[in-house]
Amino acid sequence: PPAVASAAQQSAPRRVEHRPPRPADGKTIMLSLLPLALSFTSKSDDAAGLLRVPLTKLALTSRMEARRDAATASLVAELKAMRADALKEDDVDIHDYEDAQYYGPVSIGTPPQVFNVVFDTGSSNLWVPSKSCGLLNIACKLHAKYDSSKSSTFEKNASTFAIRYGSGSLSGIVSKDTVTVGDATVPGLLFAEALQEPGVAFVAAKFDGILGFGFPQISVNAIPPFFQRAVDIGVIKKPEFAFYLAKDASASPGGELTLGGADPKYYSGNFTYTPVTIPGYWQFAVDSLVVGSQTVGTDLKAIADTGTSLLTGPKAAVAQLVKLIPGLTGLPGTGEYIADCSKIADMPTLTFTIAGETFNLTGEDYILQITTAGVTECLLGMEGLDVPEPRGPLWILGDVFLRKYYTLFDYGNSRLGFALAAVP
Repeated sequence: PPAVASAAQQSAPRRVEHRPPRPADGKTIMLSLLPLALSFTSKSDDAAGLLRVPLTKLALTSRMEARRDAATASLVAELKAMRADALKEDDVDIHDYEDAQYYGPVSIGTPPQVFNVVFDTGSSNLWVPSKSCGLLNIACKLHAKYDSSKSSTFEKNASTFAIRYGSGSLSGIVSKDTVTVGDATVPGLLFAEALQEPGVAFVAAKFDGILGFGFPQISVNAIPPFFQRAVDIGVIKKPEFAFYLAKDASASPGGELTLGGADPKYYSGNFTYTPVTIPGYWQFAVDSLVVGSQTVGTDLKAIADTGTSLLTGPKAAVAQLVKLIPGLTGLPGTGEYIADCSKIADMPTLTFTIAGETFNLTGEDYILQITTAGVTECLLGMEGLDVPEPRGPLWILGDVFLRKYYTLFDYGNSRLGFALAAVP
């Protein structure tokens, strides 16, 4: 789980302690939401000029071994409780990164201090552990820490930063320094140095912090997001970014974030575009969800979220859905389902209709196969999560969907583009 305001405001276990203040001019930042008809983009676009960031994929075997560990099992239960509690609040939620798999490098300061962060489309802030974190902050001690005294470009800000969790607050101070992602360098970016991290939530994490790629409306303290700043100063020429997430854990790199557009080598066919319905998170409309030939829902709200590995949906809808998939057995008290590996090929297709086009997930796509010590386990890559109105009901399309469909996040036109992912 983890990092920058992940994920769907509705999917997160954390919530901002207060609403982000309005800009100094008193106007709320809004993006134009012009009606967008279904449209396509040709693959003839030149990939030159893209800024590339390699991603590391955490192997499923490592994740499952960790989840069997008693301490991590306790953490998982705690995070789920925090997530459910936070979603009752009316403030900005920050997502549960329990199963975050993909992370990449970010450097801060001069000379650069390097951190592994989750690039999260469900949040809009950057935070990393601080060298000044407390002695009892175990998560901080086990990860890379930012040391402002070693950076010649550091500027003190000292305003406070806090995100509330069910078991406490992730808190720290805001600082200003040069931040680089790939070849995109933004001088004087405001970010958070985490001084306190709640419970053991981040102890076992493979990443150090989180960098959000959401819209400014959900930024804590109304801090301008990295991507917005990079576009504003001309470092990124085209206000778009895209994620390729490799399915094979042994692939190197495990994926790629491209800044400035999409890379044709990562997708086949054309993009199907759909408008962002509520700027903040990358939220959009789903016409329908069908399992086999049975319709589970119509006129749904969804979020494309790189900060979570699974699919989530309203508990009642997920309960209905799993009854339509043979070979699933629920794990009491976990919300998870074990699958019969021998029946994957016979499992029905999940079909999401978006902007009039169908996006299919087969059993091979939505069943996670984990091999440890020669033994293969199969798990359903979906869980139930109730997000109350007005935010919900909500479906969160995490890495299970985003691995199959290469996704373009068009910040400038406030829209998403989905195309069938290709293996480069």
